[in-house]
Amino acid sequence: MPETPESHSAAAPQPAGEKVATVNVAEEIKSCFLDYSMSVIISRALPDVRDGLKPSQRRILYAMHELGVWPNRKHVKCAKIVGETMGNYHPHGDQAIYPTLVHMAQPWSMREPLVDGQGNFGSIEGDPPASMRYTEARLAPLGALLMQDMDKDTVDFVPNYDDTRTEPSVFPAAFPNLLVNGGTGIAVGMATNIPPHNLGEVIDAVCAQIDNPDISVEELMCLMPGPDFPTGCMVCGRAGIRQYYETGRGTLKVRGRVHVEELKGGREQIVITEIPFGVNRAALVERIAELVNQKTPGLADITGIRDESDENTRVVLEIKRDATPKVIINNLYRLTQLESTFAVNMLAIDRGRPRLLTLKDALGCYIEHRREVILRRTRHELRKAEERAEILEGYLIALANLDEFIRIIRNSRTREEARVKLLAFEWTRQQIEAWHIHLRHEDRLVNGRYALSEAQVDAILELRLYQLTGLEIDKVIREYRDLLEKIRDLQDILAREERLLGIIKDELQEVKRKYATPRRTEILEEAGDMAIEDLVANEPVVITLTHNGLIKRTQLSAYRAQHRGGKGVIGMGTKEGPTPEGEPADFIEHLFAASTHDHLMFFTNTGRVHVERVLEIPDMSRTARGRSIANLLELREGERIAALIRIPSRTDAARRDVTWSQPGYLFFATRLGKVKKTALEEFAHVRKGGIIAIGIEEGDTVIDVKWTSGRDEVVLITRQGMSIRFSEEEVRPMGRPAAGVRGIELEPGDEVVAMAVVQPDATLLVVGENGLGKRTSFDEYRTQGRGGKGIITMKTTERTGPVVGALTVRDSDQIMLITWRGQMIRTWVHGIREAGRNTQGVKIIDLEEGDRLQAVAPVIAEHEEDAVVDRSLPRAGRPPAPDQAAPDGEAAGT
Repeated sequence: MPETPESHSAAAPQPAGEKVATVNVAEEIKSCFLDYSMSVIISRALPDVRDGLKPSQRRILYAMHELGVWPNRKHVKCAKIVGETMGNYHPHGDQAIYPTLVHMAQPWSMREPLVDGQGNFGSIEGDPPASMRYTEARLAPLGALLMQDMDKDTVDFVPNYDDTRTEPSVFPAAFPNLLVNGGTGIAVGMATNIPPHNLGEVIDAVCAQIDNPDISVEELMCLMPGPDFPTGCMVCGRAGIRQYYETGRGTLKVRGRVHVEELKGGREQIVITEIPFGVNRAALVERIAELVNQKTPGLADITGIRDESDENTRVVLEIKRDATPKVIINNLYRLTQLESTFAVNMLAIDRGRPRLLTLKDALGCYIEHRREVILRRTRHELRKAEERAEILEGYLIALANLDEFIRIIRNSRTREEARVKLLAFEWTRQQIEAWHIHLRHEDRLVNGRYALSEAQVDAILELRLYQLTGLEIDKVIREYRDLLEKIRDLQDILAREERLLGIIKDELQEVKRKYATPRRTEILEEAGDMAIEDLVANEPVVITLTHNGLIKRTQLSAYRAQHRGGKGVIGMGTKEGPTPEGEPADFIEHLFAASTHDHLMFFTNTGRVHVERVLEIPDMSRTARGRSIANLLELREGERIAALIRIPSRTDAARRDVTWSQPGYLFFATRLGKVKKTALEEFAHVRKGGIIAIGIEEGDTVIDVKWTSGRDEVVLITRQGMSIRFSEEEVRPMGRPAAGVRGIELEPGDEVVAMAVVQPDATLLVVGENGLGKRTSFDEYRTQGRGGKGIITMKTTERTGPVVGALTVRDSDQIMLITWRGQMIRTWVHGIREAGRNTQGVKIIDLEEGDRLQAVAPVIAEHEEDAVVDRSLPRAGRPPAPDQAAPDGEAAGT
């Protein structure tokens, strides 16, 4: 029979006992989807604000707890852990459970791993882990710490999925895991992405908020400056950090760590040692290679890529000889995942609901959770102590009435009969009072006699004969007294909030002491600017500047140490052919030892100062002529560099540049004998075009500048071999535009050529134009008043020539000598003998015919970065400071 429309509309017969209801399909789908979405949000994708764990993570860790896989036990197969989790707590399949277990064991995924894995658990390059039948695991110490005191009724237990057992709804969490390890998850209509932080810093922040609930975000940032990723790297700028601290949302710019290494032959290579969190290292290397093969502008100078990584990242990029490393690095940041963004969204489950958390919210929720845990633990311990105390009271009553106790037991036919008699009997407490024990339950006293409880009677009937000995009685008395003390202490904890919070802080500080590790991620000040000093190795270099303004920096290792009197090596090519006056067309005028991260202050002959970092100076070979300083500094017409000073770059714990807040003064000396001192902090803000450093009178020029403490003694040395020693305290501090006061009275035709800072354990090295020099103890230079004519420091003759320079030196120092024709020699100071003031000295450099010595400068120790500060400056020239700020002051001047 063919179907008709009417047959479709007819109601189908209903089976007996069933009810069919008409529903709106759209409403039903909406209702079911809401139930599903809430299940995903609450029970799958988002971590709990209290212990920082998702349900799947919590169930795996609890299954390991139940298996007894503790940090001090042997590893067990991951298949066993997965099976236990799946069968008892999390019936979602091993393909969901095993990756979660692996994630908690990967040190590049978790800042503080919760699982200690053994075997192949994958790699940062995206390699998958071995099958779970091959790998083994156990709880890591911090993973076990999350469940500490769980057996003391500190958290609620709920039925598992099939009601066969119970599982914890949350862990006690002895440390703030949500902030320490962060978390990521995608739910329905919402997602979370919380960065990891340093364990010690988070604990400090928690303790600070306990002490001051109204603490500001600025104060918290001093303790917890930002995220601390397991892969290290650098976070550029603090604005994004402050944003998510204050609102729960923010964007961080994360960069890998890169530096430049010098190779033999003047070549360089770029080395990547850290990559941003969450970036696949193999994919990053592949992407760089792809861009290089495509000859992408900016990366075309890369000639080779080598991945030399083991457990630590090391990717080497070979570049062309004439390539600029900083340009390549900037393009790597721009074109690859070497720079990535981390979008923070601090969403977590708080009291059964998803909540966007600020930093203070997250800390406050954890503090409240730990407060509840400590309260419940204390109540549990108090209850157990009171129960034990009650039993001990029964023992004491029985032992105090031992004869009567034995009589009742012996006269009873059954245990139940003895139990009834003991409950009905009223015991005396006279003997107990003789033991100086005060029973807790006074309500059980009737006419001075004591009625036992059922629990006490049951415990008395379980007593063994050996417990009736005198020694055992003493043990019961001691235990009871200790329990009374413990009960009073536990009651005090419950009664006093400050004690409760103090316990939270003490336990967190103990966790910090045992498990905190140093910060790995560096927080850079500016989000938009790359910190170039982080890309260039901090190493000693030699700065050279010619008379015509050609500047360069060169590796110190390019100059080998030689014995006194050697010929030296060619340090810089100069233009050949003398001038009409018989001088070479160009020659080395300044030579300076520094470190690549330092600042250089360029003082001009007209009294202005310019500031640049050493790493901004062109890096060139020993024989290269250099580049025009006009490309580096905005010099005015007629200006030339008269003196240089190295200011070591320094930052505080929050990576704020405190270079110019270091103590001390800049002490100036001019050619005509004027001196002046100005506080270093007045040079904190130097414009690109320079600023006034000292007022210069007509016909005068700056010849040298030193960094002093304000209490040093200085020596001025003149071209005709005269000198004067006086205390700089005779020169009052002046502003930058001041012209200064008279330092020495000069003879006609004489001029100041050098200034040295007095050091008690050092000597004054004076060098003549014809290559002769000598060292003289400062004791031979008596202190005079400022402005006098001075005394002889070197007997100048035709053999010595005029004085060209002077330095404060020690036996362990090295010096660099430079001639007008560019000949350079590096030699040890101890090879130059000491002599009196009124002597000519010994030959320290063998000059070619027609050549003359032009300058002398100190040299730093090549193998010590710190020695860049310590070896190139007289010690007394350093301003005293707690961190031993080490100013340099030695410069070669004319």
